[in-house]
Amino acid sequence: MRKAVGIGLLGLGTVGSGVAEALIAKSDSLAEQAGLRLVLKKVLVRHLHKRRPGKISQRLLTARAEEVLYHPEVDIVVELVGGEHPAKEYIENAIAAGKHVVTANKEVIAKHSYELFSLAKKHNVSIRYEASVGSGIPLVSPFQHDLAANRILAIRAILNGTTNYILTRMALEGRNFASTLKQAQELGYAEADPANDIEGIDAAYKLVILSNLAFGTRFAPEDVYCEGIGNIAARDFMYAHEFGYAIKLLAIAKRDDDKVEMRVHPVFIPKDFQLAKVDGVYNAIEVETDLAGKLLFYGEGAGGLRASSAVLADVLAIARNIRAGVNSVPELKLNPAITVKPMSEVKTRYYLRLNAPDRPGVLAQISRVLGDNSISIASVIQKESDPATQTAIIVIMTYPAQEKAMQKALRELRRLPEVNEISSFIRVEES
Repeated sequence: MRKAVGIGLLGLGTVGSGVAEALIAKSDSLAEQAGLRLVLKKVLVRHLHKRRPGKISQRLLTARAEEVLYHPEVDIVVELVGGEHPAKEYIENAIAAGKHVVTANKEVIAKHSYELFSLAKKHNVSIRYEASVGSGIPLVSPFQHDLAANRILAIRAILNGTTNYILTRMALEGRNFASTLKQAQELGYAEADPANDIEGIDAAYKLVILSNLAFGTRFAPEDVYCEGIGNIAARDFMYAHEFGYAIKLLAIAKRDDDKVEMRVHPVFIPKDFQLAKVDGVYNAIEVETDLAGKLLFYGEGAGGLRASSAVLADVLAIARNIRAGVNSVPELKLNPAITVKPMSEVKTRYYLRLNAPDRPGVLAQISRVLGDNSISIASVIQKESDPATQTAIIVIMTYPAQEKAMQKALRELRRLPEVNEISSFIRVEES
């Protein structure tokens, strides 16, 4: 009977260091959980002679990926280098070498899961990726197992801690986007290049992973309509509060028969909804099902220790299977009938903030454009006037309308002499 499972680690950054240190410091408790010892055999690093905290022996380190991928005593390769390349190639090579794989790589899984799962099936090995969505929040496993009897109807989620922190500070402090982003970078909540976070790309990757699990199909990041938070102004939070809403960047997937809408963008969400109360760097995922009803998964969505928890859970699951002599090869059953609903067909309510000349007849012209496009106004308020420039701020909330009609109306409003600027346009999520 085997007494140990060998672990090869690709990457020793924040998450990799947490995994390596836990394998060493918690070796006895992990062995008890797995039924055999988990032994760190080799670790890929970028700089061999960099000073590192912790108890990782220098002899375990290598700058050559092949020393991890083809190590004869490595059973499980843990990929934590991040990014698409060379991470994808590392995973492919590990699978081809007969190694099980654990990864936290959302980009690779969102873009290449089907090919990687097919390769894993061919070589009869496991590939697990719990840490790719929600960090330490258990999501992948519940979608795969605990909710298997359910028909999942919708996912609404806050999937990016950086954007949620920025929006929370803007709401509480009345700060503008640029200064709040700078603060988030200084505190380490935002990267030096925050584009993937603030443009919604990170959340889109995660939504693809959850949607593929939820709806049993093969979506890709380009199937997600994506819009970031950079155009939201401090006054939008003030008006949202007056209307009874919070502003969040939501990742949304909804099933309508055999079509699924997938979108990531800022929304007005009623303040009494649970997702509206999720602040700071926290993530929350609301899953609507036919049997279990609405479920909420909540926790910190980033951080080395949180992601290490999910990575080690995957390692333990594979180690237990090795000990039992069984394997969990990825399922490749797909429902080809399920397709993407175009964003143009999505129906929702809208918030508009316009800058317009402060004179009679302006509102009538705006209302005419909206009415011509079958968009009904729920409320309209002239918020502020500037006598010096003779302009006013007009805030409009609509009833539900089709996105295609709304976009056409926006184009017409921009050409209207009675509108100086469409300053803000935010969708409303109420169900």
